Amino acid sequence: MSHLKAIYFLRPTSENIQHLRRQLASPRFGEYHLFFSNILKDTQIHILADSDEHEVVQQVQEFYADFVAVDPYHFTLNIPSNHMYMLPAVVDPPRLQQFCDRVVDGISALFLALKRRPVIRYQRTSDAAKRIAHEVSKLMYQQESGLFDFRRTEVSPLLLIVDRRDDPVTPLLNQWTYQAMVHELIGIQDNKVDLQSFGKIPKDQQEVVLSAEQDAFFKANMYENFGDIGINIKSMVDEFQQLAKSNQNIQTIEDMAKFVDNYPEYRKMHGNVSKHVTLVTEMSKIVEERKLMLVSETEQELACNGGQVAAFEAVTNLLNNENVSDIDRLRLVMLYALRYEKESPVQLMQLFNKLASRSPKYKPGLVQFLLKQAGVDKRTGDLFGNRDLLNIARNMARGLKGVENVYTQHQPLLFQTMESIIKGRLRDVDYPFVGNHFQQGRPQEVIIFVVGGTTYEESRSVALQNATNSGIRFILGGSVLLNSRRFIKDLEEAQRIARSSSSVI
Repeated sequence: MSHLKAIYFLRPTSENIQHLRRQLASPRFGEYHLFFSNILKDTQIHILADSDEHEVVQQVQEFYADFVAVDPYHFTLNIPSNHMYMLPAVVDPPRLQQFCDRVVDGISALFLALKRRPVIRYQRTSDAAKRIAHEVSKLMYQQESGLFDFRRTEVSPLLLIVDRRDDPVTPLLNQWTYQAMVHELIGIQDNKVDLQSFGKIPKDQQEVVLSAEQDAFFKANMYENFGDIGINIKSMVDEFQQLAKSNQNIQTIEDMAKFVDNYPEYRKMHGNVSKHVTLVTEMSKIVEERKLMLVSETEQELACNGGQVAAFEAVTNLLNNENVSDIDRLRLVMLYALRYEKESPVQLMQLFNKLASRSPKYKPGLVQFLLKQAGVDKRTGDLFGNRDLLNIARNMARGLKGVENVYTQHQPLLFQTMESIIKGRLRDVDYPFVGNHFQQGRPQEVIIFVVGGTTYEESRSVALQNATNSGIRFILGGSVLLNSRRFIKDLEEAQRIARSSSSVI
């Protein structure tokens, strides 16, 4: 096929370079145009040059896109071995190093794409965050300082690296806003939703795209509450029916020409209407089957309000409810344990035992492993708003005023972090700077990277914060995009490795 030109777009990994080396040794195409998503090492360039004996390589370029941009202010790295951040370095040093290297690659590509070099801070209590922060700093300020030497802005942007375990509550909660709910109940992978397992779905609807870039209805409703989505979909269906009715009334050649002109828009609207109706219908079925409104009300109470006695009673009742699924029972016990681990050890043991008898599929000790990973002694932030006087007062005020919607009253810890940055109150002792690069004044751009993954609830918080025009643009990134199933799967995998390792007691 020497008459064909080949364009390759690759991550500059050792494996990919070796594959290319073999290709170039006996080329199948007449020309090779090589594009890499990140920085190529000098050694890799030499390997490619030595392999190109037939002189088929026409160009080699770096296009910094070593991350997945999910939404305008949200990116992810889709790292398969995401559970590695939970394990001590001694358990599996090579795989932890691979995980950290991938995060460093993703963060560096983002800043090369933005043409910025940030001031770097990290969460003091996280070994993984500290390690990644220091490696990013070393790359940007020492190894590749020339590449990152962009024209300086008045105030450098801030890169803040935090650990998922500082807020284990957000990925455990059921979601009630559109985008977050689709990911929690069905799953979104790279803005695509797979509906093949949901019974009688038309062939053209078995995999649908949910992207604010291409779908005006989704863009307008991705952060809306589930109740409002139903009303808004009905309006869209009514509008479509009116359009369909007018298309049926074709009597003249002019009418026909008009219909042909409008047909692509008509087809697009037809696809959009059926896509959103299908998604909302399937999610409504899941909500009913799993009694999620009942479950979620207790979850939100556990996450946002005090009252240990009432919480214990509510969780016990739900554990006894035959209609509540295993995963929902597990999440309720986890949320209760995170909230009351110090206050009610006796009741906590009772819930552990009840969970073991009602949902034996979950391995004993998973909730205890979560507390070991993300319990109160491990966390930096004021997760439940009961350490800081300001947060206690805010929670009391919210309790007195009541909440607009009991299902969406929770705010992720990230919201507090953004508020602290805006007000210049992010404590140096909790989030130290790397090296001698300090912030001069308030940053205009802040990239918050969550080691262990982000959620769509946090992405919504960032988008709403950016809409307030506070003078700071926030971008959120993480190692994966979580829902409760993925968070629990990572916990189980980390627990399995920790148990089988003789290094961990």
